[in-house]
Amino acid sequence: MKYGWMAPALLALAGMAPVAQAQDAQALYLRTNAASCTACHGTDGNVAAGSPLPALAGMSREYLSTQLKAFKAGTRTATVMHQIAKGYTDAQLDQLAGYFAGVKK
Repeated sequence: MKYGWMAPALLALAGMAPVAQAQDAQALYLRTNAASCTACHGTDGNVAAGSPLPALAGMSREYLSTQLKAFKAGTRTATVMHQIAKGYTDAQLDQLAGYFAGVKK
């Protein structure tokens, strides 16, 4: 029984595959939603030098979430952000805030 440990180890790894796939799907979903921010706020929230728009990368999750929800509610003025934010649920705005908070500057 030199390799008796292999079967339980393989079964354990096989059981983890759906979890890994779900995490990959969630990560892809978040990156897809965040891609809509790229045109104005740069790739992964890192704007070009000299841009008048804020870099989202590395900002506080709480701050971003609060601001995005304020745009959605119309309590923070903007040129287009209030229209863009209305296209997301509050949960999606929270996810976007978490995504950009986790991106390095």
